[in-house]
Amino acid sequence: MKNFDVIIIGSGQAGTPLAFKMAASGKKVAFIEKQHLGGTCVNDGCTPTKAYVASARRAWDARHGEELGVIIPDGTSVDLRKVKARKDALVKKSADGIRKGVENEDYITLFEGEARFTGGNTVSVNDTELSAAEIYINVGARSLIPDNLKALDYLTNQSILELTKLPEHLIVIGGSYIGLEFGQMFKRFGSKVTIVEKAPKIIGHEDDEISEQILDFLKEEGIRFRLNSSCTQGQMNEDGSVTVKLDCEQGEPEITGSHILIAVGRKPNTDTLNLEAGGIETDERGYIKTDDYLETNVKGVYALGDCNGKGAFTHTAYNDFEIIAGNKLSGRDRKVTDRIISYCLYTDPPLGRAGMNKTQAKEKGYDILEAKMPMDKVSRAGEKGETRGSMSVVIDSRSKKILGASILGVGGDEIISGILNIMYADAPYAVVRDSVIPHPTVSELIPSMLEGLKGE
Repeated sequence: MKNFDVIIIGSGQAGTPLAFKMAASGKKVAFIEKQHLGGTCVNDGCTPTKAYVASARRAWDARHGEELGVIIPDGTSVDLRKVKARKDALVKKSADGIRKGVENEDYITLFEGEARFTGGNTVSVNDTELSAAEIYINVGARSLIPDNLKALDYLTNQSILELTKLPEHLIVIGGSYIGLEFGQMFKRFGSKVTIVEKAPKIIGHEDDEISEQILDFLKEEGIRFRLNSSCTQGQMNEDGSVTVKLDCEQGEPEITGSHILIAVGRKPNTDTLNLEAGGIETDERGYIKTDDYLETNVKGVYALGDCNGKGAFTHTAYNDFEIIAGNKLSGRDRKVTDRIISYCLYTDPPLGRAGMNKTQAKEKGYDILEAKMPMDKVSRAGEKGETRGSMSVVIDSRSKKILGASILGVGGDEIISGILNIMYADAPYAVVRDSVIPHPTVSELIPSMLEGLKGE
């Protein structure tokens, strides 16, 4: 038995900074990682996919120069090997930086292997028993694969990043974040793309207007959609292609493509941890149950990041780290419920979201005011030649506080932070309305938009 002050299972965006923070405070840390340092964000998520988004945007720019008076000769093509090589270099730089930092930290011992609980405060890895008064689980999540598709030679958000040859026809099962982002980038790379979604609209939790606008501009780029279509089964063909059969009211009942990407959801990586031995409770989907301070039902055991079901983003995982570090090491009282829901969809143009949308606000009983503006009314968007999308803000008519906002359009992923800052400051919307923002920017139209508030 090896004794430590802290055991951290998983090196994602909560586990890694927590390991260094605990070590800096003089605690002996056992740091366990079974696959690759850096977790999803560095290896399979934000870093590689946004690198691909950037390459896809360059390809799009090269094909649309004439719209801005720039004549670019025909013949633009994408070398997926070079796109992948650039991505691999970015990933390696981040992962190598983490490894070097761990190797140079005397208070961190790295164990590379799979962790399994053997008791409430004990874990085994590579046949070595470890114990600590505090254990932090940061094991992330992976693609959910429906039983009826498991026999196919399918791609996930991980394996699609390892392709070196462009798919001729990529079938995407799932019309939410992962499916839409990969669908658009591979269409821009040069693949034919069909996205299958069982619901009547894409990204179903968004307001209809936002969903429809995103659907429209993706269709304009040539992506084919099959909505209201459930994938009942699939089969591999002799030539290596894949055919999926659809339960649908309209359109052909099957589609054949060269590749299939499954993007119907995520499941937590908790099934190999032997949580039962530690007495740690999960919900029916496998997410570890925690309180507002991220502690499980077992004292001293905490769950951070995607595996606790309280956020599925890098920024929420990092905030989990901040909650633990602030409370444990700085005497603060930070809680999960302090944070405002925020996220981005990295299509082009992107969607930045903060707080509640209109539908959610109404369901909670708020009497709301709403301000809206289409991007084609924004001068800077017109000057950039990027007028797709719209901005909207939802406000509580009684308190005059912002309940939520969506910025779908050029710069939306960055602009949304300005709205978030006001929401965290708990300030009335008039602070933004009466502010003076530099011209010409997209952000400058937010005060103008707020002048046109309307009731529901």
